[in-house]
Amino acid sequence: MKNQEDEELTVMVKSATAATSLGSMLARSIYEGKRVTLRAVGASAVNQAAKAIAIAQGFAGPRGHDLWVKPHFFDSDIQGKKVTGVAFRVLDRA
Repeated sequence: MKNQEDEELTVMVKSATAATSLGSMLARSIYEGKRVTLRAVGASAVNQAAKAIAIAQGFAGPRGHDLWVKPHFFDSDIQGKKVTGVAFRVLDRA
């Protein structure tokens, strides 16, 4: 049986991603003990990811969770082009 703490969730964020929905999903994943990485390519997608993290902290903070973020760059191949994006590893320090 796989332990939930061993689960890792990677989510690609687009500029059209609803930050509130993503923040809610992120908070629920943190409650379940999952490790979550948000990956975004482009300024608008990075903006939506950052807003979602702030929203998730708003949901999770009152429940005793303290979210920390470790940002890093990643390279990906999209439609035959090499692109660089920003990934946000979201950690629960609680």
